[in-house]
Amino acid sequence: MDQPPEDPREARARLLRHMTELHRLHLALLADMRGLKRFTTEGRPLVETELVSETLEQYLSATDAFLENMRGRMEARLGLLRRGEPLANGRAEDAPGHGGFWLLFSRLCALLRRIERKVS
Repeated sequence: MDQPPEDPREARARLLRHMTELHRLHLALLADMRGLKRFTTEGRPLVETELVSETLEQYLSATDAFLENMRGRMEARLGLLRRGEPLANGRAEDAPGHGGFWLLFSRLCALLRRIERKVS
């Protein structure tokens, strides 16, 4: 059964909820990480060092994997996205929204290059 197309506002709201949850998880992780200093004050600094190192490695690995996955997905779609450029009388330059389209497309390309540099 076909579903009606999703409203962009609903998609944006859902993504915002995910980002809010991610921020909440970051704050919880930060609070737990701050609590690890008790190991050092109890005379066991190696425990704090090991736990912080493990957590940071896992976090960076997961973040890099997510970013690389998103970069690969979006780079594969760039051609399709570019074909969505507005046209008027067969000319992009005359189309309403031409400048806005290229601003957003350039923004996406810049973000993909930034991610590539970060994960490389």
